[in-house]
Parts: sequence; C-alpha cells; structure tokens
Amino acid sequence: MKRGRLFVIAAPSGAGKTSLVKALLDGDPALRLSVSHTTRPRRPTEQEGREYHFVTVPEFERLCAAGEFLEHARVFDNLYGTSRTYVEQQLAAGHDVVLEIDWQGAQQVRRAMPQCVTIFILPPSRATLAERLARRATDTAAVIARRLADAAGDMSHYREFDYVVVNDDFGRAVEDLRRIVAGNATGLRSDRPELAPLLGELLPPA
Repeated sequence: MKRGRLFVIAAPSGAGKTSLVKALLDGDPALRLSVSHTTRPRRPTEQEGREYHFVTVPEFERLCAAGEFLEHARVFDNLYGTSRTYVEQQLAAGHDVVLEIDWQGAQQVRRAMPQCVTIFILPPSRATLAERLARRATDTAAVIARRLADAAGDMSHYREFDYVVVNDDFGRAVEDLRRIVAGNATGLRSDRPELAPLLGELLPPA
C-alpha cells in the first residue's frame, strides 16, 4: 500500500489557519486531521477529541516522557503535542494527514519526518491580523496584545516552510491549499519574490 503524505500547516495566531484547515478537510474526506493534545483550558465551543485532546499537565508530561509525541511545544503558557502513534498509523494505512501546529512543532516534525510537506499561512496585512485577533471574544485584551507582539517572531520563520499561502481571499487561500495537497503548487513556494512587499510590512526591519 502506498504510504500517505504528511502536511504540516503553521501560522501566527489570527492568520485564519484553523478555518482554512477546516475548509480543506471538509472538501477532501480522504484527509485525516491529527488532533493535538493540550493543557489549555477547553473553551465553551470546543469538544474533547474534536479541537483537541484536553489533558492535565502531569498527564502531558507523562506522555512526553514516554515518547508519545511526534512534536511538542509550549505556546502562550500551555503545552501542545502531536500523537506519534496516530500519525504513523494513518500514514502507514495510506491516508494523507494534516497537522495544524506552530512553527516550533513544525521544526521538530521536519527533523523526525523530512519527507513531510510544510505550509505557512500569512495574513494579508498587520492591520488585518490585529483586527482578526480583536474579534475573538474568547481572549482578553492582554492576551491579544501579547499574541500580536509574538506574531512577527512567528512570521519570521516563514522561509523554513516549503510553501506560503496568503489568507487574503479565503476561497483562494483554500484553493491554494488544495493545489499543494494535489501536488500542483506552482507559484506557491516560500521563496517567491512576489511575497517581498507583504513581508516588508509584516516583519520588523532586521
């Protein structure tokens, strides 16, 4: 049986990654989403096993010590990790798997599975990113401010990824993701010169 492919999708907070991944999965039932473990408190709209596997800090640390995570990271004072067993089982069964993680986790997955395909999502502007974060009713003003401050640092890692998708027009961004999964990603490489003006606005001067 042909082994499945692993697609790693990362973005700064507020870039629309979760909505894009949901639309990608809705349009391709053959794709499998790896649901991460987290110590973050569950939000009212979330369900165990759908958005995340919610665990305590001691349980997370036990799983980590046992080598159960393909990658793990601390993000905004919470721990996140990807089940190694689930990903390996799905790939071995011929299923393509999507990981929705941060750039730190992507680095770890790239080292463990160099054949993975990595995608970074960028917002169309810094103002749009701030507006999207402010619309989230679940975060406090202090959290929003810190997420904005950290976003530039996250985005500075875009060149580590194979492809970059700009989430300006949602439908087009979803189509770009579908093209990458289908192996038809012409014009979406992370080093394309067309990204220079946007990156000049999003990233602080070196």
